[in-house]
Amino acid sequence: MVSGNQEIKEETKTCGYLPVLEFMKTCCLGKKKKRQPRRLSFLNPSAKVLIDCRHRFLLGHEPVTCYISPAGSCLPVTASFSGKKTKGRALVFTCQVHGKRKVSQRCICLQPQAAVPSRTRRIMESISVSGEVGGAGGAYSYDALKRLDQIWSNICSTQIVQQEIQQVVSSNAGLFSQSDLSDKAVGTFDVIVCGGTLGIFIATALSFKGLRVAIVERNTLKGREQEWNISRKELLELVESGILVEDDIDEATAAKFNPNRCGFEGKGEIWVGDILNLGVSPAKLIEIVKKRFISLGGVIFEGYSVSSICTYENAAVLQLAEGKILSSHLIIDAMGNFSPVVKQIRSGRKPDGVCLVVGSCARGFKDNSTSDVIYSSSSVKKVGDSEVQLFWEAFPAGSGPLDRTTYMFTYIDPQAGSPKLEELLERYWDLMPEYQGVTLDNLEIQRVIYGIFPTYRDSPLPAAFNRILQFGDASGIQSPVSFGGFGSLTRHLARLSTGVYEAVRGDFVDSYSLSLLNPYMPNLSASWLFQRAMSAKQQSDVSPDFINELLFVNFQCMQKLGDPVLRPFLQDVIKFGPLAKTLGLVMLNKPQIIPSIFKQVGIPVLVDWSGHFFMLGYYTLLSTFADPVIRSLLNAFPPRMKYEWNRYLEAWKYGSGLDYKL
Repeated sequence: MVSGNQEIKEETKTCGYLPVLEFMKTCCLGKKKKRQPRRLSFLNPSAKVLIDCRHRFLLGHEPVTCYISPAGSCLPVTASFSGKKTKGRALVFTCQVHGKRKVSQRCICLQPQAAVPSRTRRIMESISVSGEVGGAGGAYSYDALKRLDQIWSNICSTQIVQQEIQQVVSSNAGLFSQSDLSDKAVGTFDVIVCGGTLGIFIATALSFKGLRVAIVERNTLKGREQEWNISRKELLELVESGILVEDDIDEATAAKFNPNRCGFEGKGEIWVGDILNLGVSPAKLIEIVKKRFISLGGVIFEGYSVSSICTYENAAVLQLAEGKILSSHLIIDAMGNFSPVVKQIRSGRKPDGVCLVVGSCARGFKDNSTSDVIYSSSSVKKVGDSEVQLFWEAFPAGSGPLDRTTYMFTYIDPQAGSPKLEELLERYWDLMPEYQGVTLDNLEIQRVIYGIFPTYRDSPLPAAFNRILQFGDASGIQSPVSFGGFGSLTRHLARLSTGVYEAVRGDFVDSYSLSLLNPYMPNLSASWLFQRAMSAKQQSDVSPDFINELLFVNFQCMQKLGDPVLRPFLQDVIKFGPLAKTLGLVMLNKPQIIPSIFKQVGIPVLVDWSGHFFMLGYYTLLSTFADPVIRSLLNAFPPRMKYEWNRYLEAWKYGSGLDYKL
C-alpha cells in the first residue's frame, strides 16, 4: 500500500533519449518503513512521455493504468502526470498515484543528458572525409547519412504529406526568340545535360558526334573515391562510343581480381571469371572523360543548380538558381534517382521497390584476391521492425593490397517500419566480420558507404515533355535487382547517343519521338519477378531460408546450362531462351519449391510477369526474323519514319537481350 504522506518531494534524475515512462518504472513514489522503492509497470504504451533528440519534451496527458508492487503485492492504481519545463531544459513531473485508500504525490525533475552515439556515428565521425561529389554514393559523412535517412523515412511514411510537388518544368506555346528571356540567354547549345557524374558520358559521346553540348553540375564535376566494379568487356563499350581509348581503361583501373564467387550460406558456391572483376576509379575515369569532353568543345557549368525549365516551340530554356539562362534544342535529365523533373513526372509517387545498400571500405583483409558477386545470408533476419533478406558483395579495393570493400544490401517495399540505413549499418558491423572472417577491431575503416536505389515498374520512364529526356538512373533503365547504373549506362550508351543525335539533327524532339529512346523493354520488366522473389515478406508463411534456397537452386541450374545462360544473368541481361531453360530445369530438379514461389511472390505478380515473359519471346522473334527485313528497307523511308523504325528495331534488340555478346 502507498504511503499516505501528502508532501510533494522533489528529486533530480538524469534521463537519456528514452521514453520517460520506462525511466519512471523504477522511480520511488513512496517509502515504506524499510525504504523499499516501488516499481511501476505501465499497461498503456500509447500514453508516452518522450524526450526527443532536440531536447524537446513531449508529454502524454492521458492517465496511465499501472501496477504498484510493494513487497511482492500487485495493486492496480492510476498514475496521472503533469509536467513543466524549467531552466536548463529540465522537466519537472508531478506524479499522483491513487491507491485503494490513499494518494501519494512525488515531484521528479528529469534532466536530459546526451544520448550515447551509435557505433555507426562513432566510426563515421572518426574518419576524415573529403567534400561531397555528385551521383549515388558520393557522400560519406554521418550528416549526409542522416539526411538520406530522413529522405527514406519520408518515402516510407504512411501519412500523406499535403505538399505541392515543385513544378520544375513548364511549357510555352510561343517561340523563344519572341520571349522576354531571349536576350538574357548566355549560351545556346544543341544539348544541355543536367547532372554531370554519369551525364559526362552521354555528353562526351554527343560531342564526339559533332553536337555542341553543355553540362550543368551543382558540385565540382569529379568522381567519388569509392570504385565502380565492372568488367573490361563492358568498359570497351565506352571505347566504341568514342569516349575512351583502350589505354584510358588501364589508367582508370585501380584493381583487378579473379575468380568471382556466387555464394549461398550453408548451401554452396559457384565460381566464375571476369564478372565485375575490375575496380575502376570514378575519380580517374571522370577526369579522363572530362578532359576529352572539353577537348571536343564541350562547356561545363560547375557549381550551378537547376531552377526551372521552360519548353518553347523551338527551344528548351534552362534557368539556373544562380541567375544564368541557357537555351538548347534538347535537355537531358541525368540528375539521378531524385531528379526534381522525375519527381514532377511521377507526382511524388512512392517507388514500387527499393534496394538499400550499406557497406565500407576497410584495411586489414589478408585474404584479398577474389570477389563476391553475390553472397546470400542463410535466412531472413530482423533489422529494426522489419524482416529482411540480406545479400553481400565484396571486392578488393585499389587503395592497397589489404583494402577491401564489402556491401550489404536488401530489397524491400517502402512502408512504415522499414529499416533505416543507420539500423542496417548497425547490423552490418555485427555481421560483416563473420562473413569475411575478420574482427572489427583489426580493421581500419577508410570510408562508410550507403545508398537508396528506388525502382518503378513502369521503367524506363517515357518522355513526359517535349525537348526533355531522362537518362541513366533518372530514366530507370537499370535493372531492379541492381544498385548501380554504370553497367546499364555502358550497355545502352551507343544506342542512346545515336538516337539523341538523330533526334536533334532531325528535330524529332517531341515527347513521343523522345519516348522511343526509353521504350518498353520486356526483359527489364521481367526482372521485377526476381526482385520480388528476393524480398522478404513481413509475416510470411514461407520458410525463412526459402530465398537462399531458391537462389542456390537457380544458380545451380544456370551453371549446368553453361556460360550462355549464367553470364548474361550475372550482368543484368535477361534473355528468353536462357530464362526458359533455367525455369524448366528448376521445375524438373526441384518441383517441391514451386508452391513456395507462389506464396512468396503472389499470383498477381506471376500473372503480370507471364505477360512480360510472353513479350520477351515476342521481341526475340521480331529481332531475329523481322529486323533483317525491315532494316533493308530503312533507307527508302522518309526521315521521321526512318528515325522511328530505327528506335523500334533497337527496342526489339535490347528489350530481348540480343545486344549481349559473350
